[in-house]
Amino acid sequence: MDGVARAWEETPLPDGFLSRVLFAGTDGRSVLNYAQWTSDSAHREFLRTEGTGLADRVAGVLDRVGDADGFGDSGPGRFRLHGSLLLPEGEAPEPGCVVRVAFRTAGHGPARRLVDGLLEMFGGRQSGDGGIASHFHISEDGTRVVNYSEWTDPQSHERVAGTQLQDGGAVMRFITGLEGVEPLGFRRYTAPRGLVRA
Repeated sequence: MDGVARAWEETPLPDGFLSRVLFAGTDGRSVLNYAQWTSDSAHREFLRTEGTGLADRVAGVLDRVGDADGFGDSGPGRFRLHGSLLLPEGEAPEPGCVVRVAFRTAGHGPARRLVDGLLEMFGGRQSGDGGIASHFHISEDGTRVVNYSEWTDPQSHERVAGTQLQDGGAVMRFITGLEGVEPLGFRRYTAPRGLVRA
């Protein structure tokens, strides 16, 4: 994670770049790479002009690491933010844990129905209990939904996952009742290292 962060820090910040944050998995084996850009075209232009050199440096880091299983377990992809659940203004503490929740979806229709249904179920508000925010992203091709979910700490998410998100509960009944939606599970991450445009 430190090597990839250094490779990015040594690369001139391109136009359209907003931020990149790397998170270490609580399992000690995985890394989450979350980047934000102003547009698809800005990211594509970066890949065309600077991306090859950066990719070579990152590949060199991964070669030195050896067993890099879990790094980008679903591969790179472009996603657009579709909606968020947030705490009321001024009530959100600093997150101590990020949870990546993934779904496979059979196109944009099922992906939107999943996200819109969850936003409606919770009234657009994060429910608390250690949860800070849930940001739902849909992939360009509509085959994936990722919830980038912020929590106060891993234990808070573990408690909620063990109670409110169990099979048979309202949330899981809604998800499993949607045609063209397959839950892929989640991973917890902490210890962020980031690069943000000033």
